[in-house]
Amino acid sequence: MSNIPFSQGVKSVNVSGIRKLFEAAGPNAVNLGIGQPDFDTPKNIKEAAIKAINDGFTGYTPGLGIPELRDALCVKLKNENQIEVAPNQVMVTSGASEALYITLSALTSPGDEILVPNPGFLAYNSIVRLLNGKDVSVSLKEDLTIDVNDVLEKITPQTKALILNSPGNPTGAVSSKADIQALAEIADDKNITLISDEVYEYFIYDGEHVSPAQFTDNAVTINAFSKSYAMTGWRVGYLAAKGDYVPEILKIHQYLQACANSIAQKAAHEALIGPQNSVSIMRNEFKKRRDVLVKGLNDMGIKCITPQGAFYAFPEVKECEKAAETLLKNDVVVTPGTAFGSNGKDHIRISYAASMENIEKALGIMGKVL
Repeated sequence: MSNIPFSQGVKSVNVSGIRKLFEAAGPNAVNLGIGQPDFDTPKNIKEAAIKAINDGFTGYTPGLGIPELRDALCVKLKNENQIEVAPNQVMVTSGASEALYITLSALTSPGDEILVPNPGFLAYNSIVRLLNGKDVSVSLKEDLTIDVNDVLEKITPQTKALILNSPGNPTGAVSSKADIQALAEIADDKNITLISDEVYEYFIYDGEHVSPAQFTDNAVTINAFSKSYAMTGWRVGYLAAKGDYVPEILKIHQYLQACANSIAQKAAHEALIGPQNSVSIMRNEFKKRRDVLVKGLNDMGIKCITPQGAFYAFPEVKECEKAAETLLKNDVVVTPGTAFGSNGKDHIRISYAASMENIEKALGIMGKVL
């Protein structure tokens, strides 16, 4: 079996460091390692899915997604993100993960360079490598947002795209409007694509969310319902872009997925047009948890910048892999910063999308063992 000639792309990536620790945790462990809201999907959304099943809405849908959902997304993008797109410029996908994969697939030929924040969400580098592209690290500034000057320095004739994630994973940092405008100008000047991963847009506690696609047509906006509406397991996301992006990306989507889940699309439509109070309830609760976690870490001498968004803290911890292993042995799951890139080596990622009780319990254990 060891002689099977697997592809270079597959051999260039490792098993997810997040999933590895998540699955290694004991049944009683406090899990602060995975980015999943500890809230249930709102009742009205679940009822829309049940109705879809009872109505027999269980077949294939159009490749781009059901029309009413794409129409609602166009309204949302215009009103909330200042992005004006037509329904045929929006595609519903099986989560943001598929949207990222098919967008990068449409842009990346072997040897092409994709600029990726370091540290950044671990899927970015892995997808580029699976496609036989070259992931090029872009440094973060002291406030953990992407460094615009480093982006300019890293661009070469082989550069095809830059991935932006604000609010960011694993840092929780929110890029300023000025920086995002500057990145949009770079995308236009250098004719590269700005891939904007905006899955945490509703979870901002300080600052504002700014979508780069309001400043440039050289952008693909990617989002999902997973975090905003506690729908991680429903696997429904979307992408939006002007020009030739969607027709070309659709080719890959059709052969990879055919269409997103029909029932999940009906649920997502209800999420958009129904009551939005569940989002503000989660955001307010996450802010409380953030404040308790950051204060607790700093009080025990672990430096932690207050994250402006998402639901992650990225405190400074030397020998992060050893620290994560030690905490795992004491039934606390965190993720070593090295899972997100070489520049994360002196950090751990802590998810505060967990109960206040578990956060306080974890802080007590951290204070004893770190």
